[in-house]
Amino acid sequence: MVVMTTHTEPRDTSAVGKNPHKRNAIGTAMRVLTTVTGSDFAEKYQIREPINRIAYQATKTGFQTLGAANRAFKKVQSGGSGGAKRLTTAPKDYFNLNPDDEQQMIAETVKEFAEEILRPAAYEADNAATAPDDIVKRSAELGITMINVPEDFDGAATERGVVTNALVAEAMAYGDMGLALPLLAPSGVATTLTNFGSDGQQKTYLPDFAGENVPQSAVVVAEPRALFDAFSLQTKATRVPSGYRLNGVKSFVPAAGSSELFIVGAQLEGRPALFIVESDSQGLIVEADPGMGVRAAGMGRLLLQDVAVPESALLGEEAGEAAFAAYRDVVRLSRLGWSALAAGTGRAVLDYVIPYVNEREAFGEPISNRQAVAFMVANIATELDGIRLVTLRGASRAEQGLSFARESALARKLTLDKGLQIGLDGVQLLGGHGFTKEHPVERWYRDLRGAGIGEGIVVL
Repeated sequence: MVVMTTHTEPRDTSAVGKNPHKRNAIGTAMRVLTTVTGSDFAEKYQIREPINRIAYQATKTGFQTLGAANRAFKKVQSGGSGGAKRLTTAPKDYFNLNPDDEQQMIAETVKEFAEEILRPAAYEADNAATAPDDIVKRSAELGITMINVPEDFDGAATERGVVTNALVAEAMAYGDMGLALPLLAPSGVATTLTNFGSDGQQKTYLPDFAGENVPQSAVVVAEPRALFDAFSLQTKATRVPSGYRLNGVKSFVPAAGSSELFIVGAQLEGRPALFIVESDSQGLIVEADPGMGVRAAGMGRLLLQDVAVPESALLGEEAGEAAFAAYRDVVRLSRLGWSALAAGTGRAVLDYVIPYVNEREAFGEPISNRQAVAFMVANIATELDGIRLVTLRGASRAEQGLSFARESALARKLTLDKGLQIGLDGVQLLGGHGFTKEHPVERWYRDLRGAGIGEGIVVL
């Protein structure tokens, strides 16, 4: 086993011809949660009560509130044997596109949940610009967050599961990307703390992510400005005797009004770093900020006005190169996560338009008989495979502790260009129906636009 280091970047071996020969055996698969295998998942068919619609305070007109403060995290100082707990990485003999039995079971379980629970609720959630509270609670049955928490903190992870996380994100987005974001965001926080948090940070926060009442939380990187660059932040962190002071505005925060914990990107001494900010911190204000796409996520923004955090709030508690390396890898992992979401939504578009073009008739025959229509459907399938393969390759390399910067950048580019084209072609294939809310493709088109600009949140 090779223990992943978080403070150094592996040499770039992702290009063709640069892959080193791997001599270690394939690592054992991550243990599957008993909550997945033994859950009463079938109970979803017995849902009788209408799904509660929990809206933000004055969502349509905007609101300003202090962050949610539903629990008190018990601060634990770094110390003890072994330091921070890191998940191991296991080099593999070859790149295998076939998920193992356990990954397949997890992906199928999540996809079933997405189809049967998320998709029927997506229309109302999109209109309300918030995720129903009932769905958020039911998603905990899947144990999505626990598979990223080490066993030392009552989780189920023994090895890094980046590929598994990518498959889960893809399956969730197949139901609805907007609803997937607030469900996956806490898992992104757990992954970030596990891979890059200090011993004290892990002991303080990770146990809550392995319990039944997982805190709503998010890794927050994006800022509300044109041509946003994740590596040139306007949110600033300034050193003070007591720690740091944060000032700036962060956007694209799922379930912002109900979140209890944020990991916020800010510029520290000329380089970006990540800071842990609890929602009840003085000076932190939450605003509703619904947009064009992923509306069901209940997007908001954070106003940071002289928010004081202790020295222990810096992710990893090591300033300088270590803090920047952690930030860089979190951004790259999140870009793979957004590409996985785009792959899931793109698959939903493809599966929806194929039966439509085969059944829709014009001039006495299905419109799929026309070459222009058939080519458009084929292009969707081709570009979708491209996004998915690059994403899985990047996830596989990250899981092994290899460089994945190239794959992350390519996945980002494909999601931005081809993901948007998939949504556009889906709307076009439905003709006038694609322009109405009678069909979900117009919502998927809006969500795919969001996937091309999203940062943070879905950290694999």
